[in-house]
Amino acid sequence: MSGFFTFYMLMRGGVLGMSLVYPQQWGGLSLTLFVFASVILIGMPVAIIFALLRKSKLPGISNTMIVIIDTVRGLPLLAVVFTFAVVLPFALPTWAAGDKLYRMIVGFALFFACYQAEVLRGGMQAIPAGQEEAAKALGLGYWHRIIYITLPQAFRNALPPTISQCVTTLKDTTLVVIVGFFEVLGSGGAAFGTSEWQFAYKEVYVFVGLVFFAFTFSLSRYGSYLERRLWAHS
Repeated sequence: MSGFFTFYMLMRGGVLGMSLVYPQQWGGLSLTLFVFASVILIGMPVAIIFALLRKSKLPGISNTMIVIIDTVRGLPLLAVVFTFAVVLPFALPTWAAGDKLYRMIVGFALFFACYQAEVLRGGMQAIPAGQEEAAKALGLGYWHRIIYITLPQAFRNALPPTISQCVTTLKDTTLVVIVGFFEVLGSGGAAFGTSEWQFAYKEVYVFVGLVFFAFTFSLSRYGSYLERRLWAHS
């Protein structure tokens, strides 16, 4: 979290003598990484809450979450991003609209959270029912069971699809170009859009492809490392 905050302050500026850079001026690989990290940091806690509410024994809460999760998952990400970035300000007062980049990240994080909630719910269902019954017999309260028993095992069981979801999220950051932000792919397109660099469009796409491959391959290998480590200590 401290690393993300430092990264954000360096991008935004306005401190330590740095010039203030507004979000509309951000772009390139730094914007791609910022959007990806923001979506994960916001979406993962929301996904945990959604998964727990989805498994609630209260029909009203459980059914409401089913509707929310299935509705959002049934929408294309492009529609969600466009709605939060462009359409939502018309329904909000000016003081609550905020910046377009942050609205887009919130919509993206909601989309991620709904998918990740189902991944975590699957991890929770793989936990033997006897463990929760044993925890109740020992007198552990609900939150103690969730924090010490349910969530650690759910994340371990759901680690491979969680890494896959993170990889998909990283690749989906290219969609932010539709609402006017030039992430690494959009910046590459803008580069060879000029007459003097128009000949280099193949090189640009190859370079951008290698950048995404490096990050997605690293995430995949790190996920495999975590999986081996978790099962070795289980």
